[in-house]
Amino acid sequence: MDALPLVGLIAASAAIAGAARRTPVPAPLLLVTVGLIGAYVPGMPDYTLDPHIVLPLVLPPLLHTAALDSSYLDLRANLRPVALLSVGYTLFATVAVGYLAYLLVPDLPLTAALVLGAVVAPPDAVAATAIARRLGLPSRVTTILQGESLVNDATAITAYKVALAAAVGEGASWAGGIGEFALASLGGIGVGLVLMVPIHWMRTHLKEALLQNTLSLLIPFVAYAAAERVGASGVLAVVVVALYLGHHSWQVDFATRLQEGAVWKMVAFILECSVFALIGLQLPFVVQGLGGYSVGETLWYAAGVFVAVVAVRFIWVFPATFLPRALSPRIRKREPDTNWTAPMIVGWAGMRGVVSLAIAFSIPLTTAADQPFPARNLVLFLTFTTVIGTLVIQGLTLPALIRALKVPGRDPQAETLAEAQAQSQASRAAEQRLEELLADERNALPQPLADRLRNVLERRRNAVWERLGAVNPVTGESADDTYRRLAREMIGAEREVFVQLRDQRRIDDEMMRTLLRRLDLEEAAAYREEA
Repeated sequence: MDALPLVGLIAASAAIAGAARRTPVPAPLLLVTVGLIGAYVPGMPDYTLDPHIVLPLVLPPLLHTAALDSSYLDLRANLRPVALLSVGYTLFATVAVGYLAYLLVPDLPLTAALVLGAVVAPPDAVAATAIARRLGLPSRVTTILQGESLVNDATAITAYKVALAAAVGEGASWAGGIGEFALASLGGIGVGLVLMVPIHWMRTHLKEALLQNTLSLLIPFVAYAAAERVGASGVLAVVVVALYLGHHSWQVDFATRLQEGAVWKMVAFILECSVFALIGLQLPFVVQGLGGYSVGETLWYAAGVFVAVVAVRFIWVFPATFLPRALSPRIRKREPDTNWTAPMIVGWAGMRGVVSLAIAFSIPLTTAADQPFPARNLVLFLTFTTVIGTLVIQGLTLPALIRALKVPGRDPQAETLAEAQAQSQASRAAEQRLEELLADERNALPQPLADRLRNVLERRRNAVWERLGAVNPVTGESADDTYRRLAREMIGAEREVFVQLRDQRRIDDEMMRTLLRRLDLEEAAAYREEA
């Protein structure tokens, strides 16, 4: 097997994503665009999307990282709107878009149209999260979009299986569909609940960070495979386990958290970049087999389905936002007030992604009667154009829409103030604990060492407040920024000396690596990475 095409895809995708950070265009959109262009470059390798790879091997780690970074408490506080979108909207879109496609496309059976509706129903987790974070949307809107994208894949995949059974002639009924949905949802949640506690126990009892991080890399695949083995939703199992682990991550060893954060950040970056590039590269494969349709027909159908997908989301989002509030005083009391701008953003932020394409590529070539699946190539083409249309049109115009609506974003000053207050409270608790320990003669320390511990707490407490203070009129830095910059300069000077001593053979490489690692940890403590 030639690994060079895969290596080339990853390297090119990473380079494009890096270049996107220097442009106002979000990386997913630039990757898709370059993929579309690259699809017809002479000599381009065959990058056909394989659903047997994407669904069990790519989707679980992407969902795992998204759920780890999500807030269980915020999702629980917004459970109603998240459930209305991830379950209610996805099922509504399956039926509504499917029926509209049935009316639009002549000779397209209703069952095949419902398959198309299920395929294009779920917005993409990666696209929604990436764009929401980049735009600095209000935290509640971001939480709702994240929560929707974590769960809606499970709903869409189940709806797809039911619609597909009817389309290929395997028989499907309302009772059977409801039963399959109940098994997928409740079973997936159940598998996640069964796995999350023993997995967390293993993470807290393994003493080596390398073993803990090896386990961490296996977790999403184990959860997904275990749920799918019993006919349940692997998506929900992965999300439940990741939410639990993320909520209790503070109980894991610090070395594990540091390594795990870096590892998963790299894994997510590689997968996200490759996935969006792959979307664009599918163009040659989705246009082949459309010989029975003219260019005008296919473009008309594509435009119609795209408009239907966008319109159906608004038709659901606005009533789902305001009707429950109008009918329930309890909801009005419990949830913050909102106006029409928030549902407008949620409605427009419905970008589709690789899951829709992977499901579409899994449509079988023939039915149970050994007949060609009706309009399979057209369904695949309409899925592709919908994914591209939502990513490009909605993704590019969403920032302008947010600016036009003048939606207030996150308040960095307020967040820094909250961080400073939390740090002050924690530092006071640490000081009290330190004095209790020092009062015990078993913990006796020379005064300079005891003062050093107190100074560490004082420095940690003041660092956040200093970011709120006046800035240097020459450099524009806060006192904390200047402190961290000077600390890094000092550490850099030490690092150069260690390297010189190694080159002069006064210390060996092993000792140099030990000394450099100590400096790396000090630099990491002195340098606060900006989000």
